[in-house]
Amino acid sequence: MTDEILTTIIPDNMTGQRLDAALASLFPEYSRSRLTQWVKQGLVELDGKIPRPRDKVSAEQTVTIKVQALECESEVVAEDIPLDVVYEDDDILIINKPVGMVVHPAAGHWTGTLQNGLLHYAEVLSSIPRAGIVHRLDKDTSGLLVVAKNLKAHKSLTEQLQARTVHREYQAIVNQVMTAGGTVDEPIKRDARERKRMAIREEGKEAITHYRIIEKFRRHTHIRVYLETGRTHQIRVHMSHIRFPLVGDVLYGSRAIVPKGSTESLIAAIHGFKRQALHAAKLGLIHPSTGKEVEWEVPLPDDMLHVLNELRADAKAHEEDN
Repeated sequence: MTDEILTTIIPDNMTGQRLDAALASLFPEYSRSRLTQWVKQGLVELDGKIPRPRDKVSAEQTVTIKVQALECESEVVAEDIPLDVVYEDDDILIINKPVGMVVHPAAGHWTGTLQNGLLHYAEVLSSIPRAGIVHRLDKDTSGLLVVAKNLKAHKSLTEQLQARTVHREYQAIVNQVMTAGGTVDEPIKRDARERKRMAIREEGKEAITHYRIIEKFRRHTHIRVYLETGRTHQIRVHMSHIRFPLVGDVLYGSRAIVPKGSTESLIAAIHGFKRQALHAAKLGLIHPSTGKEVEWEVPLPDDMLHVLNELRADAKAHEEDN
C-alpha cells in the first residue's frame, strides 16, 4: 500500500482563517479532528513548511497532505463476504444491502459488516474514509447504498448528500389504512431516556419525509417514501409519530395487527415478520465524473413481497365476500 498525497491551493476567501478550519472546508471528506491530528503529526505542509493547527493561512498558499493509506481503516478487518453489486465503475459502487447486515463495525458487530466486506472486495477502499461509505441503512433495512471508490467521488457524494440532491426512494408497509399521502416535517434527536431510539424533539435536527400511497389493504398500507433529509431512523420515527408505524418495527412501538377474519397464512406472515418493513428501492445521484444524472432500482426482498401478497389476497377475498 502506498501513501496518497492530497494537494490544493488556499482560495482568496480563506485568507486569515486558522489552518485547521480551512482544511475542514477544503477536505470535507475528513473530520476536522482527523485533519488536526495529521497537522500535529507533521503530515501536512503549507508552502513546504510544517505548520501548526492554529497558524493563519493566506491566499495562493499550497497545502499538501500525506494521507497514510491504512490510516482510515487500519482497525477494520477485510472479510470475504458476498456482496450484491448492482453497478460498479472507477468512481462508485452501488450495493444492494441484504436484511441483517450492519453497515459499519460497532459494539456487538465488529465483523461481518458491509465495511468489512468492502475492504476485501476492493483493496483501494482502505484509503477512503469508512471504506467509501457515505450514507447508511439500518441493520434490518434492505436496499441500495452508494460507495465512493476514490476521494474525488467521496467529496462529490458527500456534497450531494449535504445539498439534498441525492434521490432516495423507499418502500414500506405500515399498520393502519392511510387516506392520503403527505409530508412529515419534524426535528429528530436521540431519545433522552432510551439511547437506542431517536425521537421527535424540538431541539433536534431538521428532518423531512414525504410519503405516497401505493396500495391499501384492510388494516395496512403499502407506501412509497422520499427522504429530503437523512436522519437516523428517520422514516421509522416519522411514521410512528403520525401513528402509522412500520410493520415489524418493535423499537418504535409497532405491534402486530391482524385483520379480523384473516387466514392462517396471513396470520403467520404478519407474526413471522421480525424486522421493520422498509426497503431502499431506488437511488439517484449525479455521477462524480460524468456529471450526468444516474439512477438504480432494485425489487422488494422476498419477505416483504410475501407479506404484500398475503395482504393482497386477504383484501381480495373480503372484497368478494362483500
